[in-house]
Amino acid sequence: MKAYLFPGQGSQFNGMGKDLYKKSTLAKKLFRLSDEILGFRITSIMFNETKILSEKTKYTQLSIYIYSVIKARISNDFDPDMVAGHSLGEFSALASVNVISFEKGLILVNQRAKLMQNICESTKGEMAVIFGLEDEVIEFQCKIDNGIVVPSNYNCPGQLVISGEQKSVRRVCSSLKKIGAKRIFILPVHGAFHSPIMEPAKKEFEKIIEKISFKDSKCPIYQNVNAQPIIKSEDIKNNLRKHLTSPVKWKQSIKNMIIHGASSFIDIGPGNILSSLVKKILRNK
Repeated sequence: MKAYLFPGQGSQFNGMGKDLYKKSTLAKKLFRLSDEILGFRITSIMFNETKILSEKTKYTQLSIYIYSVIKARISNDFDPDMVAGHSLGEFSALASVNVISFEKGLILVNQRAKLMQNICESTKGEMAVIFGLEDEVIEFQCKIDNGIVVPSNYNCPGQLVISGEQKSVRRVCSSLKKIGAKRIFILPVHGAFHSPIMEPAKKEFEKIIEKISFKDSKCPIYQNVNAQPIIKSEDIKNNLRKHLTSPVKWKQSIKNMIIHGASSFIDIGPGNILSSLVKKILRNK
């Protein structure tokens, strides 16, 4: 069974989408439609080598969504038995299997990105990747800290991301280094995604979700909040309501996909970050 994976922030690259635009009439149409819906030329930001693609959350998220969904739409052999998306990638997955239209997905991602960008600019949030420790050890250190810091991305065995107030993240990182973390890397995202700091954005995003019509999925989508195969539109919507403040259970999702018959995993967005995580998960089954 084929499982298609859609990446989130961090998979972007300069010039992304140029190749798709040149080789497909449908891709051209969808790129131009994106510019029209957004009211500015996101294609110029994507196609040209510019720092703004990585520095501004609102542009990064839009670019990855557009690229990923177009790549799925123009692929001759995109016929998934199951799908999953890492954080932002969940929206790419939903649009690619027609739970939401490309246009509605673009609106959702645009609003999500703006809300998250606003939080990034008004708070001192941070995210850090911890390598080489058991999840339980990291979870405990987050729990005993007196600030806001939580596990936010369960990527693979030995790799967990924490998210929260900058001072709390730094404090927990210091403790984990003393305990024996092999490596700690502060992510260049300028925000505390998938943490309680995103609560104001979550409340606003819930209102936006309510205005969007969803269909049942044609195949199971393993959503971040519970790592379970979901098909019904209302269940998908309910999980998306918790999306911004809940951790990304990626490791758990991949394990469940394997249990349910996944035999091949295919990255459908930019890069191959997710495939590399799958290999690490498979080695530690």
